[in-house]
Amino acid sequence: MNAFLSSWRAVAFLLCAVMVFFGCGGSDPGASAFKATDITGVGFGRDFDLTDHNGRRRTLADFRGRLVVIFFGYTNCPDACPTTLADLSLALKKLGSDAASVQVLFITIDPERDTPQLLVQYVPAFNPSFLGLYGDAEETTKVAKEFKVVYAKYHVSGSDSYVVDHSTGSYVFDQHGKLRLYLPQGFPPDAIAHDLGLLLKSVG
Repeated sequence: MNAFLSSWRAVAFLLCAVMVFFGCGGSDPGASAFKATDITGVGFGRDFDLTDHNGRRRTLADFRGRLVVIFFGYTNCPDACPTTLADLSLALKKLGSDAASVQVLFITIDPERDTPQLLVQYVPAFNPSFLGLYGDAEETTKVAKEFKVVYAKYHVSGSDSYVVDHSTGSYVFDQHGKLRLYLPQGFPPDAIAHDLGLLLKSVG
């Protein structure tokens, strides 16, 4: 059964990667000044309707006028999530005063455990400006589908606990709320800062 689950997860995540990079009309990276994948004009990732860790209901329109970086994960994630949040925090430091024009949002795909109380402790620990967002199970499924995010919960053998396998990568919106870039997992902070800086200059 474990081998089957591992194979299923590998196939699911590969399909997600293929959809993001080849099936959604993204631009040829060679023709772009961005270091990340330019996905301007794709037909997904249009909006969300979730609650932030301060209890305020949020949609993309709340952040109009700022760049928005969205990452899906969960607080018990052992590697990809803390690494990505740390990299995003470092990228914002490299932007200097321009960092005030960027909002990072962490959307949990584990609302069963990621309570507002936990999110408010976890997310701002990487950067005080970061916001955690959550919804109920139905809302989480809906927003993950909208952003083509794949995730699957499975229990750890011999334990009452579970882990959540999930696709990684971050989405970047410009100041007009248009989805522009896909940052793959492990994208360097210098490259993130470079691309965010280009967007800030090109969309004033």
